[in-house]
Amino acid sequence: MALGRPLAVSCGAVAVLATAVSLWPQSGARALGKPVIGKSTRYCSPLPLETSSRDGSPQGVSLGDVTVVREGDVYYLFGTGGGAWLSPNLVNWKYQAVDVRGGRLPVAPHVAKYNGAFYMSGNSAPLYRAPNILGPYEVLGPWLNEKGEPWAGVSNGKPWTGAFDVDIFIDDHNEPYLYFPGRSTDGIYVVPLDPKSLNRFAAAPRHLFGFNPSHVWERWGDRNEYASVGWIEGPWVFKRNGVYYLEYSASGTQWLSYASGVYTSRNPLGPFVYSPRNPLLRKTTGIVTGPGHGCVVKGPDGAWWVFYTIVLANPPGGRRIGMDPVGFDANGTMFVRGPSETPQWAPGVVANAARDGDSGSIPLSVNKLRAMNQRGAFTSQRPGHDAAYALDDSNGTWWEPAEDDLQPSLTVDLGSITQFENEQLFTVDSTRIEFLARGGFGAGGARAGTPAVGGTTAFRYKIEVSLDGKGYSTVLNKSDNSITRYTEFDEIAPVRCRYVRLTLTDWPRTANAPLGVVEFTVFGTAAEAARLP
Repeated sequence: MALGRPLAVSCGAVAVLATAVSLWPQSGARALGKPVIGKSTRYCSPLPLETSSRDGSPQGVSLGDVTVVREGDVYYLFGTGGGAWLSPNLVNWKYQAVDVRGGRLPVAPHVAKYNGAFYMSGNSAPLYRAPNILGPYEVLGPWLNEKGEPWAGVSNGKPWTGAFDVDIFIDDHNEPYLYFPGRSTDGIYVVPLDPKSLNRFAAAPRHLFGFNPSHVWERWGDRNEYASVGWIEGPWVFKRNGVYYLEYSASGTQWLSYASGVYTSRNPLGPFVYSPRNPLLRKTTGIVTGPGHGCVVKGPDGAWWVFYTIVLANPPGGRRIGMDPVGFDANGTMFVRGPSETPQWAPGVVANAARDGDSGSIPLSVNKLRAMNQRGAFTSQRPGHDAAYALDDSNGTWWEPAEDDLQPSLTVDLGSITQFENEQLFTVDSTRIEFLARGGFGAGGARAGTPAVGGTTAFRYKIEVSLDGKGYSTVLNKSDNSITRYTEFDEIAPVRCRYVRLTLTDWPRTANAPLGVVEFTVFGTAAEAARLP
């Protein structure tokens, strides 16, 4: 793809998008002075993408291997476990199905535009072609080597066939290349493609780089403890100021140590040089963990933005999508200030998002229930899934209210309750709720596609605040919410308070998967302190 250049939208795409795009707010398009919390647009990872289902089931929730493509003024997000999500600003996303004839959306789907047509492939998939980015995609053919024979690779001495984590890159001179990984420690390859038949190699593949055990972050294991084992995958190439940046991932999507790195070159065929600032993205604790297998795209603000897979600690296979701005130092070395998991300024709100993108709001609710031993702070909990797990800053635990609790609530005391310390008040400006979504690779319980069996098709809730824990006022009411998201991020007009209460008024009842709140995060900043009576 020629990233960052406006592309003409085909007539079919205009017909599909004419109504949807008009419904999206257009804020965040350009920098307009100093941003203000409560007025300027923000986003928060994991991204609050709506489900692809319409019955409340977690279809299209466990997403990974993300590809984002700009076509005209619209961005299209493709990922394993879903179809496409459309956005004009990288903040507000709407689901749209992808039409694939004679097949289905592949695992690790990659989409590129070449000579007016759209091409899609993925793991163990042929190359598809369509006149429109949303389809209909029809099989062009299998991948062929330079002799026109079915492509068969050899990785670590073992033969293998079929595509895997492919990246089709179109250079400035309209020259197509295919980047792909081998298996395990083999690393990344590149091959020029035949412009007349894009599924055929124009030469033999060239090996660019492989697993390097001295790059400790590439090693297998949540502590990178496997000295000689790794898995190199997920290549993505873009060009900036004459430099080719090849983003890739290691050590495997099953680990919280899953991370991203980058190599650079002056030639799309290499040689590529390892970046001194690697790993590019890595985080093993908190809500945003395992940031790997992603892509880089130029945003509506003209800056570069990276999207990545978020690996959940539990349930196994659970994944989400995150994003952050990309920066480049004076030497052109790529870096990311992240991955972030707090509210960030949206594209176009600040002039330099890679430097100034953090809005300053921090989590105020982490471990408050456990640390302060609050009693009566929740309506119910099931054994092994205590209410405190909704506030422990972990994506591997969750709170389950009792089955007969029809309006479960959780009240967080943000301030001190001991007689030896001052009361601390806070200014609350936003919240994030992660709901449990059983599904994904190897996950138990209700899987993606399992129909909901009752309740509403969306999570409904309200948030109240209080200064004294007695009188509460409602600051957010989504009791009539009709959009199904398993991650919710809500802005709140900044309000000074000490207590915050979440009440769930209704939710999708999914078979074999009770209601679970993975995390309820209250964001804001400290306000002035006052002496307790």
